[in-house]
Amino acid sequence: MLILTEAQVREVLCFEDLIPAVRQALMDFSARRVMQPVRTVLPVNQFSGWFAVMPAVCGSVMGAKMVTFYPKNVELGKHTHLATIQLFRADTGEPLAIMDGRLITEMRTAAVSAVAIDHLAAANVTRLAILGSGVQARSHFQALSHIRSFTDVRVWSRSPENARRFASEIGARVCAAEEAVGDAEVVLTLTSSTQPVLCGKWLKSDAVVCAIGGVTPDRRELDNDVMRGSVVVESREAALREPGDIVKTKAEISAEIGELLNGAPLIQKPGAVVFKSVGIAVEDIASAKLVYDKIVGL
Repeated sequence: MLILTEAQVREVLCFEDLIPAVRQALMDFSARRVMQPVRTVLPVNQFSGWFAVMPAVCGSVMGAKMVTFYPKNVELGKHTHLATIQLFRADTGEPLAIMDGRLITEMRTAAVSAVAIDHLAAANVTRLAILGSGVQARSHFQALSHIRSFTDVRVWSRSPENARRFASEIGARVCAAEEAVGDAEVVLTLTSSTQPVLCGKWLKSDAVVCAIGGVTPDRRELDNDVMRGSVVVESREAALREPGDIVKTKAEISAEIGELLNGAPLIQKPGAVVFKSVGIAVEDIASAKLVYDKIVGL
């Protein structure tokens, strides 16, 4: 059985391969070719964190990601999300590998967003707003460069210093949140906020919003006006239970992204199209299989 560190995962995992892999995983999920429950989350209240288990069976493999979220790790200079993934053969149950899951979580989250934006946004979009300046902001900018050519990128963050550093890295400009969103055709929200950071009144009527933070019921990034548009998710079951943006607003879900990728039409509602991502296990297992196949094939 292989044991793979984050450094070993980094050597073989790239967005060129990962984006198609998660696209297929999302299609398989919505076509009911995947066995997957909603993740089990165990609060670790004494340390202000939580521990979650995310299992799935997909094709020739099955596995589970064990992931932690500790927001206060920022104060310690540590990652807020940490994880390991164990991969098994689906036909015999034999363990194949244990691998670090932090980088996989970082990259597959951005790859899923790239898949969604590639399907939902027009081919000629050029204006991108990024609300957030952390790990996911950087990963998303890298992933989106594989599906669109954004020439006007604006950044806002609750930390002006972090916003300036991130914007300098990617050649963007720092703006207030409302100005950053302005006439942006694609808007990313990548924060851990418990209160909305994006208001619907700021958005272009045909904007595509990709909301990544706020995956627990007590957190949200989008106000009620944003959530009145067409809402696309990875999993209806998970979306109705987990993210505050949907749980608190009782937003109506229009479609799973896998359904749209499989050819279903999106019923358009007035307002922006929102892709609300929470992260589901099949994305991690498909990513882990990609890593395993590359390592074994070397």
